[in-house]
Amino acid sequence: MHLTSKLPEIGTTIFTVMSKMAADHQAINLGQGFPDFDPDPKLINMVSEAMKNGHNQYPFMPGIEPLRDVIADKVNTLYGHQYNKDTEITITSGATQAIMAAIMAVVHAGDEVIVVEPSYDSYVPAIRLSGGIPVFVQMIPPENQDQAFRIDWNMIADAITEKTKLLILNFPHNPTGAVLTASDFDALEEIIENTNIFLLSDEVYEHIVFEPQGHLSLSSRESLAKRTFVISSFGKTTHTTGWKVGYCCAPANMTTELRKVHQFMVFTVPSPFQHALAHYTKDASTYENLPDFYREKRNRLYEGLLKTRFKPYVCPSTFFLLADYSEISDLNEAKFSQWLTKTHGVAVIPVSAFYKDPDDPLSNHQLVRFCFAKKNETLDMALERLSSV
Repeated sequence: MHLTSKLPEIGTTIFTVMSKMAADHQAINLGQGFPDFDPDPKLINMVSEAMKNGHNQYPFMPGIEPLRDVIADKVNTLYGHQYNKDTEITITSGATQAIMAAIMAVVHAGDEVIVVEPSYDSYVPAIRLSGGIPVFVQMIPPENQDQAFRIDWNMIADAITEKTKLLILNFPHNPTGAVLTASDFDALEEIIENTNIFLLSDEVYEHIVFEPQGHLSLSSRESLAKRTFVISSFGKTTHTTGWKVGYCCAPANMTTELRKVHQFMVFTVPSPFQHALAHYTKDASTYENLPDFYREKRNRLYEGLLKTRFKPYVCPSTFFLLADYSEISDLNEAKFSQWLTKTHGVAVIPVSAFYKDPDDPLSNHQLVRFCFAKKNETLDMALERLSSV
């Protein structure tokens, strides 16, 4: 039978393509963003204990109270905003599901949603499935290795129309590692002050920021928090990307609509993981020590790449590092990534894959993304191979 696709332009994600290529060619996978090391044994034991203690049936739809309580305390301590654990915090099946639920909760047919490029790949499909229209605004690429990508707020303002319903922000930024500053918040406040625009703030890398300022959450400003879905994830914080446990903090009226979608997408999230994460996250050191942990890995990869023909760029946050390959090849980013995987056995992700049109010259800056959330020996093996490129 004939089937008309709701997402005709969507194929297999670049992450799946490159990971399969890495496996096919026995390449070291520095592409997809997942650690190749285990989480804290204490956390694993806590999951086992939760199972033994009978937490194996459906938990409460919005998430168990102890975990929502821990999140409320953490956000208040770090960002100075007090969310109501009962009406404003929802545990989700990873950040991706929270993003989908938030978009579907507020976006109606014909609504416009501003997407900042390069952008994470789940945003646009969620917008289209909701009947919305993505409006793309490109970030300004760095002019040298000491700069990061940045937003031109005038371009954001110019993209706003009477149909604009939502603006999606993702900082700390994947794939570029860029972070927002207080002046960015000032500009954002001014732009949306007299509008009815909602914000979605994807902050899954909130605890992996290397700048002295730390992470600036949109929840830290009341004018922004009152219209924002703030989304984060335990996967990046606890090295458990496969557990798919995230959460969304938002005002009560927005949370009510999000939960209507959430309950019919997944209903709830595995009980033993929630109980384990509630106990584990009570200890603030489990996330406060992350910047130092990942800074060592970032520096290891950065300094290693300086000894190759790659030119690594500044990395303010996340566990991704961008590098310029212009001294090596004039191939576009996708073709270079495939060549590097096949020929030299190191898989990376082309930054162009995070744009609506990966083949457009404006989407290609001769940059690839390396993931350094790997064992030191994995990074060293990759650097050895890259030294011959």
